[in-house]
Amino acid sequence: MVLKLYGNPHSTCTNRVRTVLNELNVPFELVTIDFAKGEHKAPEFTRVQPFGQVPYIDDDGFKLFESRAISRYIALKYGGVGKLIPDPKDIQKTALFEQAASVEFSNFDPAASGLAHENIFAPMFGGKTDYAVVERLKTQLEGKLAAYDVLLGRSKYLAGDELTLADLFHLPYGALLEKQGIDYLVSGRFPNVTRWWKDISSRESWKKNFA
Repeated sequence: MVLKLYGNPHSTCTNRVRTVLNELNVPFELVTIDFAKGEHKAPEFTRVQPFGQVPYIDDDGFKLFESRAISRYIALKYGGVGKLIPDPKDIQKTALFEQAASVEFSNFDPAASGLAHENIFAPMFGGKTDYAVVERLKTQLEGKLAAYDVLLGRSKYLAGDELTLADLFHLPYGALLEKQGIDYLVSGRFPNVTRWWKDISSRESWKKNFA
């Protein structure tokens, strides 16, 4: 039975999972959840995902939600050990991977997702952009990326010289920054960040989501 991904092709978190599936060449079926029809809040959806958020997967009866947890599961089950996550027996590499994953979740995602909410999603759903919040989040993100530039001056990727899930996790919200006119990842202001971003955002596994 082919793995089913319940999500939406315009969803950042759905595309995080799609990228990992593509990276490992895992066959899957995207079951599109229509936000306009409220399908993510329907009883049959919330029985699996009580928060009413996409995505979740159904892998031969095993159901799991939260995009980062799904990505780890896919890597563990479908040949990602040594490719996208370290061998758990290598304690130091595993610790560095978990450090990098925590950096993305704690230091990149809050500002990047917050900016997407204010500049893209709030207006899309009838709300208004709070420009004071936008400026605060831009300043916050600048500071975080200065630290990223230090880290990426030490190694090719965030967890070392090999690509991991921690790098791929940045793609959905990172890609939305330039669409908002925020060029921090591409301008060269943070040269190590720009080198790294060009590398990960040019991967076929990411581009395939929009082909």
